[in-house]
Amino acid sequence: MVFKSAFLLLCLAAGLLQGEQVRYDNYRVYEVAIANQQQLEVFQHLERYPDGYLFWESPVQTNMKVNIVVPPHKFAEFEELSGHLEVASRLRIPNLQQLIDEESPKKSRRAFGWEEYQTLEDIYTWIDEQVAQYPTILTVETIGRSYENREVKAVKMSYKSGNPGVFIEANIHAREWITSATVTWLINEFLTSTDPNVRDLAENYDWYILPVVNPDGFHYTKTTNRLWRKNRYPHSVLCYGVDMNRNFPGHWMEGGASAIPCSDTFGGPEAGSEIETQNIMNYFISVKDNIHAYLSFHSYGQYILFPFGHEGAEYSENYYDMMEMGEAAAVAIYNRFGTLYEIGTTSDVLYIASGSSPDWAHGTHGTPVAATFEFRDNGYHGFILPPDQILPNAMEVLDGLVAFFRKGKDIGYFTV
Repeated sequence: MVFKSAFLLLCLAAGLLQGEQVRYDNYRVYEVAIANQQQLEVFQHLERYPDGYLFWESPVQTNMKVNIVVPPHKFAEFEELSGHLEVASRLRIPNLQQLIDEESPKKSRRAFGWEEYQTLEDIYTWIDEQVAQYPTILTVETIGRSYENREVKAVKMSYKSGNPGVFIEANIHAREWITSATVTWLINEFLTSTDPNVRDLAENYDWYILPVVNPDGFHYTKTTNRLWRKNRYPHSVLCYGVDMNRNFPGHWMEGGASAIPCSDTFGGPEAGSEIETQNIMNYFISVKDNIHAYLSFHSYGQYILFPFGHEGAEYSENYYDMMEMGEAAAVAIYNRFGTLYEIGTTSDVLYIASGSSPDWAHGTHGTPVAATFEFRDNGYHGFILPPDQILPNAMEVLDGLVAFFRKGKDIGYFTV
């Protein structure tokens, strides 16, 4: 019986179980502060051989905090380990399944909106409807297919020729549902808002938006395992998936990515190995001559992050310009609902992470401005952000984008 339970937990971590929904009844989420090298090494070992534990952040350095999902049969072990290591920890979520159940109540039949999280099919159907309604402004194309043969769609919004382009990708990490919900709301606002600030932003830039760049993983979170992060390619007998945001060329595997296929931060067997990564790269390269900014939407943590994230990274030549834009955005975000965002490079304010898409766009292709927006919250709900926060999150992000691009324009960016 013990062997069977351990095997099921291994399959859960590896992403091999499909069909029946994985449940997290009475699983707890603890925030742990890694203060020294001994603690770091222990938690890195635990992430490599999890036996039921699940890390929401990879322990890659000292002086960082990670959230760890602890199954009921590990409560005593975790408390003993924390005491032995003298690690500072606090309980963030007492019953993870309760949060998941509250996030996704039985789906209603009401029209597409932002009071609940939508499926991939709902999102694609809505996009097609908008293109049909606004044919002179919107176009949509399938830029490739996923490993499981799902479409990856790109929406282009252009009110007039000659605009500088902005590239946005969302849901590269499957469990970050708030990202695709936010970009669909932004599309709707860019089409319908009468706010002069929003109209200026919508009509004076060309928007290249990829709402769900990891459709297999996103579908898997809806049907099987809410906390799945990677894509769904079977890279080993036991382990599925690559962390696509560790898979891009340019400083690939230079810290903060794992070479172990079972890890949530597995960077892949080589740079750009994944078909979904290639879809993003090929489409971006096809339009890059018009792209002045690359934005990658993520959750959670409330950060605006700039290149670079790899180990030993130096600041970009225009680091101070991007910081100025980030500061303007953070102030605008705060002014809406009091949500605090931190700004800086990935390696300075978050952790070491190599192989990300903004770093690739900025470092390899010279896109002038590149940023990762990590949305709500700061860990109370983590990836399971309640649907009643979709609209507040989207509204403050739009305020931030207005300020971000206004400041950028003031200091000489986004001219054609």
